[in-house]
Amino acid sequence: MTPTTWNNARPWRGIMVATALPLRDDLSVDHDAYAEHVRWLLDNGCDGVVPNGSLGEYQTLTDEERARVVRTAVEAAGGGARVMPGVSAYGSAEARRWAEQAADEGCGSVLLLPPNAYRAGEPGVRAHYAEVARAGVPVVAYNNPIDTKVDLTPGMLARLHQDGSIVAVKEFTGDVRRAYEIAELAPELDLLIGADDVLLELAVAGAVGWIAGYPNAFPAACATLYHAAVAGDLETALPLYKSLHSLLRWDSKTEFVQAIKLSMDLVGRRGGPTRPPRSPLTGETAVAVRAATEKAVADGHR
Repeated sequence: MTPTTWNNARPWRGIMVATALPLRDDLSVDHDAYAEHVRWLLDNGCDGVVPNGSLGEYQTLTDEERARVVRTAVEAAGGGARVMPGVSAYGSAEARRWAEQAADEGCGSVLLLPPNAYRAGEPGVRAHYAEVARAGVPVVAYNNPIDTKVDLTPGMLARLHQDGSIVAVKEFTGDVRRAYEIAELAPELDLLIGADDVLLELAVAGAVGWIAGYPNAFPAACATLYHAAVAGDLETALPLYKSLHSLLRWDSKTEFVQAIKLSMDLVGRRGGPTRPPRSPLTGETAVAVRAATEKAVADGHR
């Protein structure tokens, strides 16, 4: 069986947590709290971390903050192998510079969206990934056409892999059918679960990793779920998945950053506020996240 756990040869596999970024009440970055959070995730069954993703609010960070977040993650993780920084940017040159910083810090891989300043065609997408790949760090593509308006279809992913530009894809569309087409067109391209609420379906379809959101609040339960799912142990995975699903589906909603941070607060972690334009959850949304989190706690998850 193809290994589905983290390993030095393919350090983008396993459970790579897209880390939420603790902010103080004045919205400054609490780097000490972030370092503690990274260590806690690794101590509780996760394999690595993805700083400066959407969940890490990278779009709101200054260059200095963004660079320091990566350095903090690398130091807390005991080295860069288990760190996959998000390197997305409006320009390919800027994205490559972030990839070069990741290389300098010894990171095992980087996560890259397609061009997201406009709806790029395939030539532009392939040029973008080729440029960032020149930094010399393995690139994981991030397919999120809901937000970027650029769809990395199975055919395009196969061509990006043939170009030598990507080693894996974080598949966020929720369309499980794509897993099988990707495997047919690019059998050596690693499929990574990109949305928490299709974890079981994509694991059964052959995913070998999970770029995850809700382990920020429930790492141990999510680790048990992932390992059972990729092992095909449905007797363990299915009841756990059903128990957690009302929580996991918040990872695919517009308010996912606020939802996950609220869940972290409710279980005694430091989620804290978000930077504008994201605003705190209120009304029925806050009630729903709170209820799903409390249900997970009542079911004994941690």
